[in-house]
Amino acid sequence: MTSANMMTTAESVIEAVPAKDGRPSVTYRFSGDEYLLIEFGDMTTDFFYNLRAMGLGERAKTIPGVIETVPAMRSLLVHFDSLQIGMNELLVKLKEIEESIESVSDLVIPSRLLRLPVAYRDKHTTEFIGRYAKLRRPDAPNIMDGHNIGYVAKYNGVSIEEMIRLIGSNQYWVAMLGFWPGLAFMTPLDMRAYLTAPKYNPSRPWTPEGAFGIGGPIVAIYPIESPGGYQLLGRSIPIYDLKQRNPVFRKNPVLFQPADRIEWEEVTDDELEELRKQVFDGTYRYRVYPYESFNVKKYLEFLEDTKEEARAFAAHAEEARKGIAFP
Repeated sequence: MTSANMMTTAESVIEAVPAKDGRPSVTYRFSGDEYLLIEFGDMTTDFFYNLRAMGLGERAKTIPGVIETVPAMRSLLVHFDSLQIGMNELLVKLKEIEESIESVSDLVIPSRLLRLPVAYRDKHTTEFIGRYAKLRRPDAPNIMDGHNIGYVAKYNGVSIEEMIRLIGSNQYWVAMLGFWPGLAFMTPLDMRAYLTAPKYNPSRPWTPEGAFGIGGPIVAIYPIESPGGYQLLGRSIPIYDLKQRNPVFRKNPVLFQPADRIEWEEVTDDELEELRKQVFDGTYRYRVYPYESFNVKKYLEFLEDTKEEARAFAAHAEEARKGIAFP
């Protein structure tokens, strides 16, 4: 396709609904012969845009002809069978559903709970960080005592032990999957433990599969060995297996789904190595609890009840960052 007949961003817009009465703007776009993209609000990361996309996606699945819905941070991609439903009819139905969601507080979203082990400052991430320091940037300020974990703790104004406790006491929300196969972008739900970190500069050419890292407020497990920019905290078990060796991957080689909630359990390096062996020989049983749901109204009440503690933590972290070198 030449540039002359490619559709521009403006031309892809089917309809734009302006923001009104506390509701975000909604833009409906062509995204291919059998795809429609719905974007909420402006180009900012807003957790409530993500919830709105999740809620719309769940309800849109009931439309005859819809094959799949794929939520992202502030958008929803709808894949449909054009032999069953046309673009115009689909647009009408999607608008009806979206307009029926008066507030995100009305949503109760299906949400699995998963518990995963993490070995902090494990030997594999330590090795890859050391390689970066030796071959890429010997003066990297985000490497302290041979690892990133001390820098991230200092950046948030806590000790390493306290940071590990905060991660273990929080739940992380899978806002979307993308970039690499099975890579989940996870955001903290408890703002009293809202950890953040800047990314590597320059990026790291090597990251071990299973590495557990943080960039901004997002945490992630690297599904494959790859380049990366997140600060590495440790390592977990596999979240993606194309060979589908473990029972959890039999139906899908990807572990996570959007709207999953993740809890982290600290283990030793040796314990993690044993767990990883069990994953690959098929004897490990992933702790996945599928009968859960996420009640947005109750979550908003929780945020209101804990807002002063959250503000105090944010202020403390902001003060701690003064004078800390940026990568």
